[in-house]
Amino acid sequence: MRTNYHIITLLLSALLFYNCDSTPEFELLEGDFLFQDVDCGPFCEAIEAVTEGVDHYNFSHVGLVMKNEAGELQVMEAVSEGVILTPLKSFLKRSLNKDHNPKVAVGRLKHEFNHLTPDAITFIKSKMDAKYDAVFDFENDSYYCSELIYFAYKAANNGTSIFEVAPMTYIAPDTNETFAIWDTYFYNLNTPVPEGKPGINPGGMSQSPYLDIVHLYGQPSKREP
Repeated sequence: MRTNYHIITLLLSALLFYNCDSTPEFELLEGDFLFQDVDCGPFCEAIEAVTEGVDHYNFSHVGLVMKNEAGELQVMEAVSEGVILTPLKSFLKRSLNKDHNPKVAVGRLKHEFNHLTPDAITFIKSKMDAKYDAVFDFENDSYYCSELIYFAYKAANNGTSIFEVAPMTYIAPDTNETFAIWDTYFYNLNTPVPEGKPGINPGGMSQSPYLDIVHLYGQPSKREP
């Protein structure tokens, strides 16, 4: 019996070792969408409040995985400094949950649309000196995060958008009044709040039927269904 018990123990240990060692680690691909739940205070809260992300997740930012000149995966994002490439580790560490995991969901184009990514990345590379679109205007040549990705894939698809544009709102759902943070923000820019103007935000983009959510690094915050 001791011999049999010893053999069974060895077999179970080998099986457990095989299962742990053979579990594939998730691998990012060029063209993956990184939907991020950023903790930036009232701005991010206002963005998340008006458009729910896929599966009720809250997203206030999105970047696109692409390679730099050295062939390393980085994240293209449109932020206050403009259109930039950010090291992947820096992007993932920006916003962490209570377990210190990135609050990031990975979206990936469905297989039949993968062919659009190279041309979308070419478009983005042509905009690497573009400024940040502080007034969220689809008509100028500056870009916010989801706006740049929207136009990149529209260009790659011969002018036909694969993401849905909707009238943007800056009104708090619980009060039916413009968020105070937006009143102050646009007042300081000396421009009216662009209520109802066309746009796209990360939450809306994450719900696209052209995308699958293929990985969660951590658990982004959720809104009650």
